[in-house]
Amino acid sequence: MFMYIRPVCLLAAAVVALSGCGSTAGTAKTTDTVTQSRSTVAAEARPPAGAAAGLSITDPWVKTAEKGMTAAFGTLVNNTDAEVTIVAGASPLSPMIELHEVVDSDGKMIMRPKEGGFVIPPRGTHELRPGGDHIMLMGVAEEVKPGARIPFTLTVKDGQPFEFTAVGKDFAGGKEDYQPGMGHK
Repeated sequence: MFMYIRPVCLLAAAVVALSGCGSTAGTAKTTDTVTQSRSTVAAEARPPAGAAAGLSITDPWVKTAEKGMTAAFGTLVNNTDAEVTIVAGASPLSPMIELHEVVDSDGKMIMRPKEGGFVIPPRGTHELRPGGDHIMLMGVAEEVKPGARIPFTLTVKDGQPFEFTAVGKDFAGGKEDYQPGMGHK
């Protein structure tokens, strides 16, 4: 009986060892997704001191674009008992970033800079979405592809930075193309 167990154990060990040598091509997408999820959690877990310490963002993404203009979205979350105001943004992807809103002006929807920035109420949220408030990236010279990881730094009113990474995502949306001529003021 012992002479049969030994070959079976050796065969099982060989199968386990060989399965670890297989191709990783099919797991690249899964690994990227895990890395993206970890980076988002890491950005939320390591905010700087001050007002930004209680700030996080859920589902941050950037609309894919060849070049020119695009926008970033997600939901800002204030985990503090005080109001938090985002007053500026920066990203290596764009030399010029503005905090924008979309409003009705004489029956026409237009984009414009958001006066006073994005205000997140105590223990509340502020949604950044297509057709609403968003982070506008202008002068983008590099293509934003699906799955691209775009770093951002938002500045809180008291000067504290909040860093996160957004993921490139295809979005057809309504009429938003975030290009010159869309009633941008």
